[in-house]
Amino acid sequence: MMTGILKNAVDWGSRHPNVWADKPAAIMSAGGGFGGGRSQYHLRQIGIFLDLHFINKPELYINAFQVPSKFDSEGNLIDNETRERVNGLLLSLHAFTVRLQNRKF
Repeated sequence: MMTGILKNAVDWGSRHPNVWADKPAAIMSAGGGFGGGRSQYHLRQIGIFLDLHFINKPELYINAFQVPSKFDSEGNLIDNETRERVNGLLLSLHAFTVRLQNRKF
């Protein structure tokens, strides 16, 4: 399920001309259980229709309620392992973006 705010952003961006088309993207989520994973799957389905190009690896689901705490009381990421995983996702997105920019048709 997608939040109303995210749905509005996706809707407005998809109007002609579709600003999402042919753009690289990555998804990460934080929550409990596997709700974030289901949300990521739903967002991927929508992104395919919008012609977004998602990286496949790494996938990043953060269990925000698992000990040790991943976030402080103000919502700042404090877990070093998770921070490294976020960094890995961003590096992968960057590399994928460069590959898309350099492709030849």
